[in-house]
Amino acid sequence: MKRKRLKVQIAYTYIIISLLTLLIIGSLLYYLVSNLILKESIQSTKSSVKKSGTYIEMYLDKLKNVSDLIIENNEVKDFIKNGNKKSEINAMRFLNVVKSSDSYIKSILIVSKDGKVLSNERDLSKDMNSNMMEESWYVSAIKSNNTPFHSSLRLQKFPMKKNNWVISMSREVKGVNNKHLGVLLIDIEYKVIEDYLNEIYLGKKGFAFILNSKEEVVYHKDPTYFGNKKKREYLVKIKDMKEGYTRSKNVLTEHYKVKNADWLIIGISFLDELSKFRNQLIITIILVGILMLLIIIISSTLLANRITKPIYRLEHLMKVVEKGDFNIDFTESTNGSIEVFSLSKHFHKMVLEIKNLLVEIEEKEKNVRIHELSVLHSQINPHFLYNTLDTIVWMTEFEEKERVISITKALAKFFQLSLSGGNEFTTIQNEIEHVKQYLFIQKERYGEKLSYSIDYNPALNDVKIPKILLQPIVENAIYHGIRESDENGEITIRLEKDHKDILFFIQDNGIGFDTTKLNAINKMKTAKLGGIGISNVNKRIKLYYGESYGISIQSIIGKGTKVMIRIKTLKSDSI
Repeated sequence: MKRKRLKVQIAYTYIIISLLTLLIIGSLLYYLVSNLILKESIQSTKSSVKKSGTYIEMYLDKLKNVSDLIIENNEVKDFIKNGNKKSEINAMRFLNVVKSSDSYIKSILIVSKDGKVLSNERDLSKDMNSNMMEESWYVSAIKSNNTPFHSSLRLQKFPMKKNNWVISMSREVKGVNNKHLGVLLIDIEYKVIEDYLNEIYLGKKGFAFILNSKEEVVYHKDPTYFGNKKKREYLVKIKDMKEGYTRSKNVLTEHYKVKNADWLIIGISFLDELSKFRNQLIITIILVGILMLLIIIISSTLLANRITKPIYRLEHLMKVVEKGDFNIDFTESTNGSIEVFSLSKHFHKMVLEIKNLLVEIEEKEKNVRIHELSVLHSQINPHFLYNTLDTIVWMTEFEEKERVISITKALAKFFQLSLSGGNEFTTIQNEIEHVKQYLFIQKERYGEKLSYSIDYNPALNDVKIPKILLQPIVENAIYHGIRESDENGEITIRLEKDHKDILFFIQDNGIGFDTTKLNAINKMKTAKLGGIGISNVNKRIKLYYGESYGISIQSIIGKGTKVMIRIKTLKSDSI
């Protein structure tokens, strides 16, 4: 019954929490996606309107530069002043070249103040020059103070063709001392604005148009808006709407003021498509939620079974261990939750660690006893002692009293530090002093053949370490590296702090080891390499600090050997 109640509780809890999560996620998803699409629509509309406006500005700048070329051209000015046939032909040739440079230019027309007309439009009636001077583009160009005047959408009258809609730019032509000479008119195709505004995507119902400051229609894709008062008022009403998104009308409007013309680009987008998308999004979220709920009901039942089964097995194993039987048959199962699996795994690890700890304690006690005997037997290296005494003898024979005294003191200090009051641990300061005395004695024996240096931070002086770590390594460097070399030898000893560890580096420039011997030493298969063996030192380190600590050796034949000793920093009260 309890198992059943637990399964039901797990299932109900899982379903309720999942259902609430689905509702919250679904609501947030709907809100975030809707707002994201709305923001993207606003940004896209704003960007495309601005982009089209920039293109129009660039084209109008280009058109102004074209007009500058025309009104400053000497052949054009010669025609306006003289009006003879030769000047007309030259000026016409120039206008044709300018027109051919821009496919959007419909025609170029110049009207002088005395009625002379020059145009590259073949169907132009030259008898209409008086009517031209009454046109708004002519009058406005004179009043515009030498700046281009851009007209609204209009029919091109002078070629006498119907439905020839154009947008015009006119400029006054001036002579010396700003004297009025005439007016330049450049008609551009209606299509040029249409092409640029077609870059704006405003949905199926949306559109863009251009008004000037007088609220005249400069551009609309439907030319009937130009002459229809009601349609023009409709466009003005759109212009007067608040720029941006209007939630009540579900419309989006964007404005862009053309910098080099008296034009305002207005884009309007009807967001009915966004409303349809929102409805589709709600339906999709509901359907996905129902499907997820069915999956949750099924998975919650399976989950309850997966959780309870490993718990009962774990309880059984605990009862077995409680009776003192650590030889349990533990099979890691992938069933159940991560938490239960993790608990089972850690319980198994704990049992194994207890078993290993019991074995390790027994093994350490055995090693300590063996080690204590080994330390007693290896405190004094007879070979080193014999060589030192021999050195003292021949120094005495040569009556080198001061050197005899120095080496005798060093030997006494060396053995004093070796014994260390019977303690297995000493300080880094004493260990450094111990190896210094050893090196001093060897230096006296080998002379120029041997040199050494020791570098470490005195702040580490009081750190406790096992004694006689460095001397066996240095002894090995001298007897198996430097002594066999034809070159003078150098030994460097360096200490570093590595987080909670201390690293000793002992390096020599002796003969080095070959690969086979180096591998044997690193695996500690060689018991002795002079004095207290490297294997002895390595075992002692691992005995106190664990398997991750000890000695590692790098060696290159003919170049030398580098030994690294890694130990843990121990507090005094932990020894």
